Amino acid sequence: MDNSVRVTIHVVHLRMPSFDRGLTSFLWAFGLGLYLWLGMLAIGVSGATAFIISVLSACAIFLFVRLYGEDEVQSTRRS
Repeated sequence: MDNSVRVTIHVVHLRMPSFDRGLTSFLWAFGLGLYLWLGMLAIGVSGATAFIISVLSACAIFLFVRLYGEDEVQSTRRS
């Protein structure tokens, strides 16, 4: 008596995970804002001034990347 069961494994389509545009915008803004803040501290800008300028720059970077940072994927099929 044969009790075996036939199992079929379907092919898996692997792709990169999808990240929200807001998350990538935040990461860019945080990273570049931190870079600006540390850079300004390194060249001798006052701590409060460096912080305010880097926060304002990070907000501008966030908005720019959020609005213009990612191209929409379009199909290029021709009939």
